[in-house]
This record gives sequence, C-alpha cells and structure tokens, in this order.
Amino acid sequence: MSWVRGCGRVADNTPGTWRVRTALLALGTAHLALIRFQQSEACSCFHRCPMPLDWSQGNLQEGLRRFHSGAFFEAHEHWESVWLTAQGPEKTFLQALIQVAASFHHFHRGNRLGSISLLRSALRRLDTYPESFAGVALTPLRASIHLWLAALEPPQPSSPPPVPRLQLAE
Repeated sequence: MSWVRGCGRVADNTPGTWRVRTALLALGTAHLALIRFQQSEACSCFHRCPMPLDWSQGNLQEGLRRFHSGAFFEAHEHWESVWLTAQGPEKTFLQALIQVAASFHHFHRGNRLGSISLLRSALRRLDTYPESFAGVALTPLRASIHLWLAALEPPQPSSPPPVPRLQLAE
C-alpha cells in the first residue's frame, strides 16, 4: 500500500482502490487550527507575551554601549543580530532602534536626508508602543527624535540637539 499526499487529501493508492482518509485529515487540520487560534489569542497583545530583551548582557548590552559611545554603525550591527531571531512586536521595536542608530550614523557621515528618513520611519514604529517597552523608556526617546527632526528638516535646519541616550525603564 502506498500513500499519496496532494490536493489536501490523503489517499490509499492501492491499484483498483481509492479510499480517501478525509476524517483523519479533517481531525488533524481542526486540531492544528485550534492550536494556532490558542497561540494567537495568547500572544495577540504584546503586553501579554513579550520576548524578554535583556539589556544587561550580550548583543543588546554591547549595542547599547556602542550607541552611547557614538559608535552608531556598531550599535546597529549588534542589535541587528538580535533582531534576526526576534519575532512579533519585539522585532518591530528592535527595527526602530536599529533605524535610530543608523540615522545617527548617516548624520555623522553628512547624509542629512538619510538621517531624516530613518528617524521618521523609526518614530512611526515607536509611536505604536506604550511609554516603555522591553525595558526601554520610549517617551524621552520619542521626544528626542522629534527635536532632531525639527532641527534637521527644512525650511530652517538648525544645530541638532545632543544625541539621545536610551534610558532603561525601571
């Protein structure tokens, strides 16, 4: 007896016989759908099921250290290594921080427009999060990004404010 899978059905392919095992397949599909529903319900809100981001060790800590020392490209690289394995809201959050770091890298290389674009994109992402997320205080970061955008954008670009420091939430 050989088994053929295709078109959503499992069938016995014995010559002269074609018995469809739809009941077994339907039961398996229903069970899988229930598991997926339970997972989506449990993790539908990032407040209930966050991936822990530990800023006291590893690439997050090193990225933070590099960011605060002005090594923005290196901060971006360290955070990106964590971002690659992150999922859900943590991935989007890390992407925003990576964009902030990359924007300051662009600024220091004389690319004002690139910096503006990345800061806007990061702010759009960060605006979807509460006052703090994954151990980072976002209210002061968002305020600093607004100050930077006001200083960099036309019609009257002015001297930019100090580079923000990422403040860990308590």
